[in-house]
Amino acid sequence: MRIVSLAKGAFTLAIAGGAAFFVLTMPATLPKDAMAGVRPADAKGGETLFDAGGCASCHATPGQEDKRKLGGGLAMHTPFGTFKVPNISPDSKVGIGSWTEQQFADAMTKGVGRGGEHLYPSFPYTSYQRMSLADVRDLFAFIKTLQPVPTAAPPHELKFPFSIRRGLGLWKLLYLDGRPFTPDPKVSDEVNRGAYLVTGPGHCGECHTPRNPVGGPDTSRRLAGGPDPEGKGWVPNITPHADGLAKWSAKDIAYFLETGFNPDYDAAGGSMADVVLNTAKLSAEDRAAMAAYLKSVAAIAGKSPARKKAE
Repeated sequence: MRIVSLAKGAFTLAIAGGAAFFVLTMPATLPKDAMAGVRPADAKGGETLFDAGGCASCHATPGQEDKRKLGGGLAMHTPFGTFKVPNISPDSKVGIGSWTEQQFADAMTKGVGRGGEHLYPSFPYTSYQRMSLADVRDLFAFIKTLQPVPTAAPPHELKFPFSIRRGLGLWKLLYLDGRPFTPDPKVSDEVNRGAYLVTGPGHCGECHTPRNPVGGPDTSRRLAGGPDPEGKGWVPNITPHADGLAKWSAKDIAYFLETGFNPDYDAAGGSMADVVLNTAKLSAEDRAAMAAYLKSVAAIAGKSPARKKAE
């Protein structure tokens, strides 16, 4: 009888645990009336957000000249497996041409796909959640003006258990707080604008903030640099610390975002070169705002990259 009771208890716990997992990992979307009352879309404003976010850097099909053909296919190699960037062109079959505005907003701010599935955080919705719904609407309107690309992107190639999307619900409980950007009344409008661009559409922290073993950002070292998420070197510290941007003026940072040249006349390389191609399209005022904000953040020491032992 004791064995039977233990078996029943274990079965009950398993059922309860499964039910709890099901509830905790359920994808959450915006309220159905979330877009009601949001101002009409401005596709021109959406173009600014498109450039600030560097959408073309990831979603343009690799090797093509027209960076606004968003057929996807870029392979992002990580410790969790290889993520394949999706087609977000206005194609109605393999892109987002048949998505509703609400579905796009759910993807951007909640990390939930059209079919109600969790999206992987290789798509930086942890930053995009800071965007206003008005700006999300503008971005969607701009993307809809681009040329449809009828080529489907290949599926992700992920290791177990990361291939199980449902588990992302637990990850989101830790790293997706659902809070849009709130201006700081103690700083200037310029710094607030820069803060919005850097933390929201620009998603600078996605690369410049180190991550823990489960891919979550180490917020105690925000913007202090660390290993490249794809394992391709070291992402620099962009706080105003001595091993970051302490010696750079705000004008130096703004100039770098326009030209890719730093105060030592070295040029941006790697993925940062692609970022500069996008930030160069922003207005001078927006680049200056981003620079002003980066000079205002807390100075945090960055860890030095690991050195290879001499042969």
